[in-house]
Amino acid sequence: MLATLRLFSTLLLSFTHLIAYAACPDWPAPTAQNEIATLQKQINQWDDAYHREGRSLIADELYDQSLAQLNEWRACFKVPSPPDPLRTVSGSNAHPIAHTGLDKIHKDEAVGAWLRDRKDVWIQPKVDGVAVTLIYRAGVLQQVISRGDGVRGQDWTPSAQKIGAIPQRLTQPLDLLVQGELYWRLNEHVQARSGSVNARSTVAGLMGRKPLDAEQASGIGLFVWDWPQGPAQLPERIATLATLGFATIEPYSHPVADFAAAQKWRDHWYRSPMPFATDGVVMRQSQRPPAERWQARAPYWAVAWKYPFAQALAEVRKVNFKIGRTGRITPVLELKPVMLDDREIKRVSASSFKRWQDLDIRPGDQVAISLAGLTIPRLDSVVLRAAERTDLNIPNADDFHALSCWHPTPGCESQFLARLTWLSGKQGLALQHVGRGTWEKLFETGRVNNLLDWLTLEGPELANIAGFGERSSERLMNSFHSARQRPFAQWLKALGLPPTGQAQLPDSWQALAQRDTEQWQAEAGIGPGRAAQLSAFFRDPQVLALSETLHAAGIDGF
Repeated sequence: MLATLRLFSTLLLSFTHLIAYAACPDWPAPTAQNEIATLQKQINQWDDAYHREGRSLIADELYDQSLAQLNEWRACFKVPSPPDPLRTVSGSNAHPIAHTGLDKIHKDEAVGAWLRDRKDVWIQPKVDGVAVTLIYRAGVLQQVISRGDGVRGQDWTPSAQKIGAIPQRLTQPLDLLVQGELYWRLNEHVQARSGSVNARSTVAGLMGRKPLDAEQASGIGLFVWDWPQGPAQLPERIATLATLGFATIEPYSHPVADFAAAQKWRDHWYRSPMPFATDGVVMRQSQRPPAERWQARAPYWAVAWKYPFAQALAEVRKVNFKIGRTGRITPVLELKPVMLDDREIKRVSASSFKRWQDLDIRPGDQVAISLAGLTIPRLDSVVLRAAERTDLNIPNADDFHALSCWHPTPGCESQFLARLTWLSGKQGLALQHVGRGTWEKLFETGRVNNLLDWLTLEGPELANIAGFGERSSERLMNSFHSARQRPFAQWLKALGLPPTGQAQLPDSWQALAQRDTEQWQAEAGIGPGRAAQLSAFFRDPQVLALSETLHAAGIDGF
């Protein structure tokens, strides 16, 4: 309904359950001062762009969480309150009636508590646009003022006079002042699926542009959400405004007596096709104080109930570099646990080593995460970098490839374990009851220092290892023994043979090892690059040593 007013942080801590803040950071005073100043500077930049330029540089939910983090740090280290975020946006035109803000709540319990103390409450979608005051004299549009700081704003009258959704002349010659939202028209927009699609920024940018052309003006709609000096009851205000020529908002205004009713409409508007973007709902009492008493701050008679966070702000605690079987390096961020869609998120992948390098994420950085497909944590962006950059032991990508780390030498542990996990998995030998955890236990006790050391393990030896009882040791030995019966082609895959497509391979290691690159390329579906990989695989000294071990063990084909 009202444009998002970010200076009002009274209830921001009502949703700190979404960010699992632990105790205050264990920072010395200079570090605390530096980190707080860095975050404050970033928030100041966001505020200035949002309120003065109409540009949203960050999602509202990430802004709210960043501001909550700043307030937390300020409280921890007893730092004075930040400056007014609207200090740069006050215009030269005074609002005859101040624009109130809205406190924002997220927790169901807070919604229920707010409703219990009030009567005759109505709910409306919180349209994601830009707030304005419209002033009419004798029924003719005289002036349109942007929200600004709630007391003074910019004169948007020239642009507003080109917008067909704004009545230029009312059906009655009244002196009238209304407050509403200019929004970007959307076709069957489903907020839960598509988000806000920068709709607010689009409108703000157009209104600040001179001149506004006809096509741009036709894309802007108007949602009048208040008539400060109108009839005492909200239904009468809505009905009268419709007769005066304003687009009716009656379909988007419903009485709610309790939490269940409010939740029903909030969920409905969140998941249903709408003509505009929304970022929550507004609950307001039908009656409110005289307009002359309104102030540019959050009132007691209305509140915003925001939609579920699509993104959470998370602090990076540690950066781990997982090295896969083929040498691919995947940075994994360990996070201070956060809640997102009722799920606790503790870690997230950076997708690729290249992406991590480009983002240069370090412990202490604040990152935005979301859920891909509603289940898998996804790293979206870096929201704020820690003022003090932590040194990391970063692996050299050139050291890891498809033929590296056949032994768990220092730095090779991750890739070596990945090789073992592949070997026993469904892609390889499909050994029952053998997974990464099994290999980690064997590795930690020094029983596996080679990809095939397990072939010579004995049952009593396993039973003496912590975590392996007599029954589990017997099962494990049965799985290990079953590997000896696996066909030659399955063993090749388990060792990590590069894909061979539809090529017909002989059942003999020696025959395969004698092929050169040209012979491999002659096979159907194998190009120059794959042929070179296959040739290198069969000539690698470590792979040849493994083939000799399998030959000695009597494995078919070796």
